[in-house]
Amino acid sequence: MGRIGVDLYPEQSGVPLSAVTTFARSLGGTATNVAVAAARLGHRSAVLTKVGPDEFGTFAREALAGFGVDTRHVGTAQDLLTPVVFCALDPPQDPPLLFYRLPVAPDLTLTGGDVPWDLVREVPVLWLTGTGVSREPARQTQLDLLAHRRRPERGDRRWTVLDLDWRPMFWPSPQEARREYDLMLGQVNVVVGNLAEMAVAVGTSDPVEAARRLLDRGVELALVKKGAEGVLVATGESMNTVAPQRVDVVCGLGAGDAFGGALIHGLLSGWDPERIARYGNAAGAIVVAQLACADAMPTIEELDAMVAGQWVRP
Repeated sequence: MGRIGVDLYPEQSGVPLSAVTTFARSLGGTATNVAVAAARLGHRSAVLTKVGPDEFGTFAREALAGFGVDTRHVGTAQDLLTPVVFCALDPPQDPPLLFYRLPVAPDLTLTGGDVPWDLVREVPVLWLTGTGVSREPARQTQLDLLAHRRRPERGDRRWTVLDLDWRPMFWPSPQEARREYDLMLGQVNVVVGNLAEMAVAVGTSDPVEAARRLLDRGVELALVKKGAEGVLVATGESMNTVAPQRVDVVCGLGAGDAFGGALIHGLLSGWDPERIARYGNAAGAIVVAQLACADAMPTIEELDAMVAGQWVRP
């Protein structure tokens, strides 16, 4: 459940947007990219979101279908436009984003009438984002959805994942965001985010302390991304860092979404947490070595090759 839009990538790297002359188009949005990544890895996925009644909305639906993602729960906000996001490859490792989502993005207008309630209760993995509670009515809709699903019991093989997805431009303040994150943490059993996102959500950027605070809230699996230092994988039984994959970065955008797809694959496959993180790091590395998000999401064969040190850039 969450963001969808059209990403526009500069075809000239290392220059500000004002100097870019041509752009490449790709499907985008965190929740959407994760759904695509899961589909690429052989799973049935759908995204609960909304687009505008415009040609970019048509493109987004067609692109989702082309990737094998179910579009039945992609609604239309008749008086709004499909969001467009410009990515500035300056620097390419951490590209600034320019969001066109005003006066409000369609995905933030989701209401209870848009939700397939039986599906969200029973689906093996439900993926939600912090951005989804940044504004009403989507905020209350997402909270109601969590309450309806209820936190899965340990061992029942259902997962409710919160991607912290902290985007400061969507919030009045970090303090307001923390209040909303706090309401969700007691209802999910997997949390994933980077150090800056952890600082907003649980009040510390120390990875070990952040993981402990999440586990104290009843989270079963916490994945704290530490950038070039890898990913801290924390459960009630262990806490270890999994090293990253090293590649030459073309565009850093989309690495987290690719990680998310591998996380879903690992959860559904019954993998141990450290193996999940190894494959998540491999997925992120494959995406950042290319200029795209959704289009670059890897297959399981590509992930196996990257983990084995045999992946070759297309």
